[in-house]
Amino acid sequence: MSRVVVLDYGSGNLRSAERALHRVGAEVEVTSDFHTALAADGLVVPGVGAFAACMRGLTKVHAQRIIGRRLAGGRPVLGICVGMQVLFERGVEHGIESEGCAEWPGTVERLAADVLPHMGWNTVRAPSDSVLFAGLDADTRFYFVHSYGAREWTLAGGSPIRPPAVTWATHGVDFVAAAENGPLMATQFHPEKSGDAGATLLENWLKAAVG
Repeated sequence: MSRVVVLDYGSGNLRSAERALHRVGAEVEVTSDFHTALAADGLVVPGVGAFAACMRGLTKVHAQRIIGRRLAGGRPVLGICVGMQVLFERGVEHGIESEGCAEWPGTVERLAADVLPHMGWNTVRAPSDSVLFAGLDADTRFYFVHSYGAREWTLAGGSPIRPPAVTWATHGVDFVAAAENGPLMATQFHPEKSGDAGATLLENWLKAAVG
């Protein structure tokens, strides 16, 4: 059985994520312990609320070091919602810029949409080589709750880049709904609130990333 840690840093749907991972066969522990998170087969970084507040919580439990060391060793990390957003270089909320974990280039910013938050079910556009969305139909819906997102991938000089697999969705504008970059994967939506579709995605992650 795969051993997965849901990182407890004071933010996120910890118990929902724990239950969803149990459902697909993982042995799950919710903890902020540095060494336990580092040693687990898989690490899940959830997140709800403000980008800056999540970063403060992550800093307190040395999450950037945990994530960086895991990725350097090819050990899987899955970010969820704001847990995905903080993987980017920076976030801008209410005109205030906050540094992120900088595992991916780019900025998380407010979506340009008539109705915010983007709350409810939406379809996504996954690439054909996606691991996370394998076996899921193109019209499958996932549950979103957010007002901010990564609207593009850019380098510091402005040159667009694309990680191996980027999944997009639309609410007013296109935004990154999921990304898969070797051992680092993440979703803007909540798989733990997305019913059978979310369970399939988590099972795909366990099988492909954790084994």
